[in-house]
Amino acid sequence: MKIGYHVLRPAAGLILVMLAFQGRALAQGLDPGTLQQPPSQSWPTYHGTYSGQHHSRLTQITPANVNQLTLAWAFETGQTAQVKSTPILVNGILYVTTPDNVWALDARSAHPLWHYTYPPNQGLHIGHRGVAMYKDYVYFSTPDAHLISLDARNGKVRWDIVIADVKKGYWTTVAPLVIRDHLLVGTSGDFDNLPGMLKSIDPETGDTQWTFYSTLPREAPEAFSGGATGGNMWITGTYDPQLNLFYVGTGNPTPVLAAGARPGDNPWTCSIVALNPDNGKLVWGFQPSPHDTHDWDAVEVPVLVDGKFKGTPRKMLLQASRNGYFFVLDRTSGKSLLTTPFAAVNWSAGVDQGGRPIPNPAKEPARDGRLIAPDEGGATNYRSPSFDAQTGLFIVSAQDSYGIYFSKPEHGEYGWAGADYGLFGKGTLRAIDYQTGKIRWTHDLGGGASGAGVLTTDSGLTFTGDSVGSVLALRTRDGTTLWHSRIGRVGNSPITYELDGRQYVLVASGGTLYAWALPDRPVAMERSRRSH
Repeated sequence: MKIGYHVLRPAAGLILVMLAFQGRALAQGLDPGTLQQPPSQSWPTYHGTYSGQHHSRLTQITPANVNQLTLAWAFETGQTAQVKSTPILVNGILYVTTPDNVWALDARSAHPLWHYTYPPNQGLHIGHRGVAMYKDYVYFSTPDAHLISLDARNGKVRWDIVIADVKKGYWTTVAPLVIRDHLLVGTSGDFDNLPGMLKSIDPETGDTQWTFYSTLPREAPEAFSGGATGGNMWITGTYDPQLNLFYVGTGNPTPVLAAGARPGDNPWTCSIVALNPDNGKLVWGFQPSPHDTHDWDAVEVPVLVDGKFKGTPRKMLLQASRNGYFFVLDRTSGKSLLTTPFAAVNWSAGVDQGGRPIPNPAKEPARDGRLIAPDEGGATNYRSPSFDAQTGLFIVSAQDSYGIYFSKPEHGEYGWAGADYGLFGKGTLRAIDYQTGKIRWTHDLGGGASGAGVLTTDSGLTFTGDSVGSVLALRTRDGTTLWHSRIGRVGNSPITYELDGRQYVLVASGGTLYAWALPDRPVAMERSRRSH
């Protein structure tokens, strides 16, 4: 199906009706309590729900009718920056971002309600993941490590606070997460001597409630990381209301590739940590990449799943990590239940008794280079996976890749002290059986790593994007392609929502947001039912 790069506009009279409705909807805001069990029609937070499963209970679009999907609307940001954010949907309003920009859009038509632009700044404009909402307030992190509170009704600034010092090398890309009266936001940055940092902010006042450091400044006498700094937290974590534990992945240690100055495992870099959201205290930590020397952040989404694991009821945490390993942990204690590769891996010497991969010294970066799998981009990365409880499948956009890593004794830019050069990469969607770690099916993504996350639905569909410019719908149980449209490389994680009885699937490519839905004409819908 061919589509035009324009906004589909409703009739003028309909716009007036929608605007009247929108004014009421915006005033309703979001009760933080609803995030514990949000309505299936909405997508009120980065992952859709606290679990991080990136799964929807909506069923209007099915394997039988997905081939009828049509473009409901398209919204062009007018920006050169890609839309990498996951939009949120609250009361019929979509909130979407690029670095320095937030838009509020009518979710039925993409009609802009307001647009906020942050002033020019010196932050790193690498991308942006999205916003959080609390009552009538929208929260937005900026490239220069500020946190902005906007009035959701009109986009006006309520307050602007500094999370970290951009002059030291910090920036922020994260979509904040609201847990009751805590607004959690992490930092990014790869310069030396920057401790990884997560802050809890009072959403009403902007006051800092607590700060968690994954590492400490190297000169600190109480430093516990073997001289390492780093471990920043730049992807939104997940939350278990019953255990009252917040789970988040941390980034690489610094210096990144030359590790002589930071002996030992370097906790809590390249780790999954469980924190008490009321005080920021560490409850447990697990390290997918001890003493990382390859830039394999473990910030990938910690997905929460309840069920039986090999016959025993468990509260589990699942992560497909950038280092090529898939982990299943007991999230009450951090104990390992399963560790197994899900992509090409040659850097480890096995797995220890605690479920952690053992770094192979022969695969450390060296002056004459070392061939390593995966490469620096990792076996997966920031793009969200999805978990489908009906099939027991953890579906992730993966990559088999190889790179050559070099190190050098002199201190490099950003504390790298080395270099990496990708040689080969092949993107593949992989469906992992979380009970065994076995790959149930794979789907070739047509090139290197895809930038798209994964969405699954209760109707048995999986939505994602490939590496060559298409948005895809697959059958979840076996990965069969059921529909696709060539819109350009998908750069975000798809979401779905339902308004006025119509389900939409939302994806982004470049600076354009696309909404797909079934035809809204009753005759077409009836014809679809008869033909299937």
